[in-house]
Amino acid sequence: QVQLVESGGGSVQSGGSLRLSCEASGFTLGKYVIGWYRQSSGDEREGVASIKFSDGFTRYSDSVKGRFTISRDSAKNVVYLQMNTLKPEDTGDYFCATRESTVDSWWEAVQTHFFDHWGVGTQVTVSS
Repeated sequence: QVQLVESGGGSVQSGGSLRLSCEASGFTLGKYVIGWYRQSSGDEREGVASIKFSDGFTRYSDSVKGRFTISRDSAKNVVYLQMNTLKPEDTGDYFCATRESTVDSWWEAVQTHFFDHWGVGTQVTVSS
């Protein structure tokens, strides 16, 4: 079964850390750009970070740059999002998704949701 499964969400206080995981099953991530986007109730989707699985090229939104780190484990077919210095505005549902194309196309897909695969999300709540 082809799927992406996110885990690692939870509730933390402002300034805390969480590490999200996205595990792919039924397919290998090697030819994809994979990333995380988030959505709070009533808000639009916001791209957070992406990584080109083949060479590790990363891109971040300005709102998380310097605080979040995306990485991948090729052997485990897993992508991680290490989130440090969390702020209340980081609260939301976090989703991982893949796009078999360019990095730019992944970020464009955040608005159109034209992804190849995506998970059901994991919730992150940051309290002040």
